[in-house]
Amino acid sequence: MAFKYAMCNELFEGWALEKQFEFVAQCGYTGMELAPFTITPTDKPADVRDISATKKMEIRKIAEKTGVEILGLHWLLAKTEGFHLTCPDADVRKKTVEYGKALTELCAELGGTIMVWGSPKQRNIEPGVTMDQGFRYAADALAELAPVLEKNNVTIALEPLAPSETNFLTSALETVKLIEMVKSPLVQLHLDCKAMWGGELNADGTRRPMAEVIQQFQPWTRHFHANDPNLQGPGFGELDFHPIFDALKETKYDGWVSVEVFDYTPGVEALTRKSIEYMKKVEAEI
Repeated sequence: MAFKYAMCNELFEGWALEKQFEFVAQCGYTGMELAPFTITPTDKPADVRDISATKKMEIRKIAEKTGVEILGLHWLLAKTEGFHLTCPDADVRKKTVEYGKALTELCAELGGTIMVWGSPKQRNIEPGVTMDQGFRYAADALAELAPVLEKNNVTIALEPLAPSETNFLTSALETVKLIEMVKSPLVQLHLDCKAMWGGELNADGTRRPMAEVIQQFQPWTRHFHANDPNLQGPGFGELDFHPIFDALKETKYDGWVSVEVFDYTPGVEALTRKSIEYMKKVEAEI
């Protein structure tokens, strides 16, 4: 089975949404992963509840016209205010759950089925909160979201991030612990190459091969981000994707392979075009 390739859209800052979709289609992608702040009003903190029905319809029509599927959302809490998954303040956690429900409904309205929950700043364990408390706060919040996920057929894919980015859910193992506490088939795991490079370590501190991580956590993995540890796209650094893609094939991964980049130095067009060219080349060679 061939991989399904998608692009995360936040790198297209300043581009009209239709131009974004048209360009990724031209490059060969069949999916787009939206960062909510790119489609919310820009005169205040991002809030998906401010997106009008007309705007949602416009986005759906663009996707249909270009043949690029909106697979879901990521950067869920970026540029928002007042939300936090493990905050000791119950009111803050309640507001976060309510916003999670709004995100879920938006995702479904746009045709998506996946939400990547990264948002390191809004999940960090704060001073005075123990790790056990943090896990319980997060599990309770996600469990409260589960009925809305089920109603809308949307999966939250929790993203482990390196210790340099957060102090909570810094490995796939930690993240699976939370998943098993929530006990919902719609709360699962997301893997990201950059994050695995920085956070998946052996007991002696050496880096684990990404292929091993992919194989070990196959039962929980629902989404995958392709990028390089240098924060650019696949093929723009030294990371060899052959063993990574081989492991995804061996584990029969059938989700999206979505490109997420953070360093736009090579240029938006080059990053978008050359990333998929490299990935397709690797896929053909394994």
